[in-house]
Amino acid sequence: MKTVSITDKELINGMPRCVYENPVYVVEVMSRVRAAVAVLKRAAIVGFDTETRPNFRRSDHHKIALIQLATKYECFLFRTCAIGIPDILKNYLEDSSCVKVGLSLHDDFNSIRRLCPSFEPGGFIEIQDVVKQYDISDLSLQKIYAILFGKHISKSKQLSNWEADKLSVGQQQYAAIDAYSCIEIYEHLTSGAFIPEQSPYYHDIADDSNSNQSFT
Repeated sequence: MKTVSITDKELINGMPRCVYENPVYVVEVMSRVRAAVAVLKRAAIVGFDTETRPNFRRSDHHKIALIQLATKYECFLFRTCAIGIPDILKNYLEDSSCVKVGLSLHDDFNSIRRLCPSFEPGGFIEIQDVVKQYDISDLSLQKIYAILFGKHISKSKQLSNWEADKLSVGQQQYAAIDAYSCIEIYEHLTSGAFIPEQSPYYHDIADDSNSNQSFT
């Protein structure tokens, strides 16, 4: 049986680094929420992700700090640690007519429900389900992106403080890339541009047993 996967961590680390070049807007006051959501509702497709301050002790229990929503032209970072989840944003996330794509959505939805228990997502497409249709067995964003585009998404800011008074440029870049890359992956696959048999990472599943290298 054949699959598309990368088992060499160093191979990905050696790829050109992915850089987000579109505008990033940090939304941390209520007056900016309505305008941001209006832009998102006009987009044909929106990339989605969330961030939560990492737990370094068992006693730590942090709620979701950020919701990232990216169009093809800009990314909005909603600082839920400052404004919560306003009704207008919640309604957008529940609107089944607004297409949103993300990865490992179950975890994101659970994070949102810890802040907003009545949340019921609508219009979402799970990237992990999509890639399986193209024989891609890797399910992490970093690996999927490397397979399709030959670029490295850095995870250096993943465990940073997402509740900081001010998000650093690095944090904003990281958050925007995670959301925007979901659009890139989805459209690349559904356009027919990716042919599994032509991928340099297409191989027999049995080959994976020859490598002990793994990473998330």
